[in-house]
Amino acid sequence: MNVSPVFEILDGRLDAGLVLLADHATNIVPEPYGRLGLPDSAFGRHIAYDIGIEPLTRQLAARLGVPAVMSRFSRLLIDPNRGEDDPTIIMRISDGAIVPGNHPITSEEWQHRIETYHRPYHGAVSDVIAKVAEASGKAPLVLSLHSYTPAWKGVPRPWHAAVLWDTDGRAVRPLIDGLEAAGDILVGDNEPYDGALKGDTMYRHCMITGIPHALLEVRQDLIADEAGVTAWADRLAPIFERLNADPKLHEYEIHASRTGPYPAQPITP
Repeated sequence: MNVSPVFEILDGRLDAGLVLLADHATNIVPEPYGRLGLPDSAFGRHIAYDIGIEPLTRQLAARLGVPAVMSRFSRLLIDPNRGEDDPTIIMRISDGAIVPGNHPITSEEWQHRIETYHRPYHGAVSDVIAKVAEASGKAPLVLSLHSYTPAWKGVPRPWHAAVLWDTDGRAVRPLIDGLEAAGDILVGDNEPYDGALKGDTMYRHCMITGIPHALLEVRQDLIADEAGVTAWADRLAPIFERLNADPKLHEYEIHASRTGPYPAQPITP
């Protein structure tokens, strides 16, 4: 296990060929930032982190014996699942909550957060993916774990889970089919969000490089306690194992993005 102020790497078999990611695992804000001017209650909300994802990632990594990379800073400080040029990388208002520590913000502070938190996290992701590729001798399968609120602006979200993706659907259909076959599960296919986001984690580490991947979102009320987390770990572990056993999900294959042409130069940490 490698723990830094910015990321945590859970150890696992590099030659297994599978990498788990949790971009929004924690609601930690480094001490110099206090609470970013927000009440403590804000850090129990989805605006600060993906509820339930840290324990779910830990359980899945342990059961599958594979490495995982988790962030150790709140998305309110800076969002690792955004490109460096995305204006929403540091949110001034998040779901109606004004973030005083983010507004006003100087260009120097903006860049400091990118260099101190965002880039080191992505450096860790790149490093683990490269080590798995080298140890396994094939393209890794990368599965990113997130969670979403059960309702948005008063409208219930019926999906129990969602699979988000751009145009590389190699891991998507088997993941959706596996979830639907596992029980009475309603799965969103690019709902309630669209998975095509230029510069995000999957774009940066998988779309550009041709690595098979999928982003899985679980509804937060279903993993809000230990029992829910364990139930979903029970459900997901065999599905992830089956996906990882498919040779087709360990081949490099670049797909064009719906967001437009890829950058001429690779995105580096």
